[in-house]
Amino acid sequence: MVARINFAHLPTPVEELPRLTKFLQGPKLFIKRDDQTGLAFGGNKTRKLEFLLADALSRDAKTLLTAGAVQSNHCRQTAAAAARFGMACVLVLTGKKPAFPSANLLLDELFGAKIIWVDDRSYRERVLQQTFDHLAASGKAPYLVPYGGSSPIGSMGYAYAMQEFISQNVPVDWIIFASSSGGTQAGLASGAHLFGYKGKILGISIDEPREKLQASVAQLASAISELENKPHNFLPDDILVNADYCKAGYGIFTDLEKNAIKLFAEYEGLLLDPVYTGRAAGGLLDLVNKGYFRKSDRVLFWHTGGQPALFASAYTGTR
Repeated sequence: MVARINFAHLPTPVEELPRLTKFLQGPKLFIKRDDQTGLAFGGNKTRKLEFLLADALSRDAKTLLTAGAVQSNHCRQTAAAAARFGMACVLVLTGKKPAFPSANLLLDELFGAKIIWVDDRSYRERVLQQTFDHLAASGKAPYLVPYGGSSPIGSMGYAYAMQEFISQNVPVDWIIFASSSGGTQAGLASGAHLFGYKGKILGISIDEPREKLQASVAQLASAISELENKPHNFLPDDILVNADYCKAGYGIFTDLEKNAIKLFAEYEGLLLDPVYTGRAAGGLLDLVNKGYFRKSDRVLFWHTGGQPALFASAYTGTR
């Protein structure tokens, strides 16, 4: 059994989306509210950090080290977890330091994280390794939290999220969500196998080609099943990915995201983020409009959080 520390607010609720369903005249829509996991405005990384923090503390780590974009939801929740458990936190962020921090970056600073800036993502891994080596040599006992929390240990959070969802007894034919580093999708795929979910699990790619994301998710899901001592070899073709909506590039705010954010807000009083859930919800809405689902289908959108990024200056002006 993989160690876990319970600090997320679980179970997160499942809600119907009746007004959006009526507006779209499509399948019956539901939402799983992982924006309400409780840690620093919540989000999907909190579930992963329950397992990663347990592993870090078992290794007597004193510092959490991770990397991401300037408005990384993963970094924000990692910094909050470090603060909660009395650990230091170092973040390696890609981009230029702004004159004034906002949104997730502001929260990173409030949680006391030390930030190291790199201009180009191509050498972020080198800087990350150098930082790890320096922390280790300085007696800071670093623990490297993988990008997006998407290691087999971190992804365990979503295997058990699937068990939680099944126990909520809301039968659905489809689960749709944002997929990027692959950990959330790998956990859901593994959890479906472990706990008997029979519907379809479709990741909307945020930034990766379909074949690449399928391969990485299949590898992660197989590794999770090994950790659970219930080996199963997931193949790339077992993993459903739609990469039609990521051509604009990571973090590029288009009409697709703007429209999804506006509709979820106006019809259901729900907030999405401009990078992940906005893009995934935009893909969902487009698929509904194209008749991808049957009218009789029950479709769940798994909200993975990220709303603080709405308040970053780069993402203002959603009208």
